[in-house]
Amino acid sequence: MAGLARKRGERREGKEGREERGEEGREERGSGYFACGWYNGDVGEIPILALIPAWNEGTRIGPILEGTRAYLPVLVVDDGSRDDTAAVAEATGATVVRHPENRGKGVALMTGFAWALEREYGAVLTLDADGQHDPADVPKFLAAYDAGAGDLIVGRRNFSQMPFPRFWTNPFGSWLLSQALGTRIYDNQSGFRLYSRRFLETLDPTTTGFEWEVEVIIQAVCDGVRIGWVDIRTIYGINKVSYFHPIKDTAIFFGMVWRAWRRRRAMRST
Repeated sequence: MAGLARKRGERREGKEGREERGEEGREERGSGYFACGWYNGDVGEIPILALIPAWNEGTRIGPILEGTRAYLPVLVVDDGSRDDTAAVAEATGATVVRHPENRGKGVALMTGFAWALEREYGAVLTLDADGQHDPADVPKFLAAYDAGAGDLIVGRRNFSQMPFPRFWTNPFGSWLLSQALGTRIYDNQSGFRLYSRRFLETLDPTTTGFEWEVEVIIQAVCDGVRIGWVDIRTIYGINKVSYFHPIKDTAIFFGMVWRAWRRRRAMRST
């Protein structure tokens, strides 16, 4: 991402740039929010984009988009879907960028971040397309960002409301990562997050799978980025097939924890 940020070129100015960012013709929606994602708060009128990576979510993504667009403009990165995900997204008014083939959630997010940086968005909020994140929680992130909670704000779920075995594997994983990093990590795998532009311009992950979001937290902590937390709904029972591979993915997670511990140790020895 650092390399992508350097290639953004000069800042767009004039009417064309304002229209692309949503400044022209914006419309007040009440409660301090504006259509097209401008938040009228202490941080000023900062353009914020909602980014939703999606893969074969045509049957679920519609309500998520409708709920999210009540607060922010939405970019969907269709990661090589074989169903009508892109068509459903476009029908709701979202902007869609498509990958010709499935490349992984991490790559889809990086595609969306690059798109947002190029168009001068000041922050990006990410949530999943499958219904595990409630768009009604979006204002919590905006309020936390407005209050200066951090350059990375992560949604914290209630582990006790998760089904077996997640109600103990998720808190254990968060505890383990906390020990490796030397700071409290409440939820290491929640994808409901808000990233400031300042953090995105330094973001440079090396992974693409489920561990991508763990790696981002590791980078944030090691680079001294302030992390904020907001409580969000814990939603399961959406009748979706899990792509989690217990042995393989657990081994990958332990590898990430080992990487975090080594990086922190190296920092302390310099």
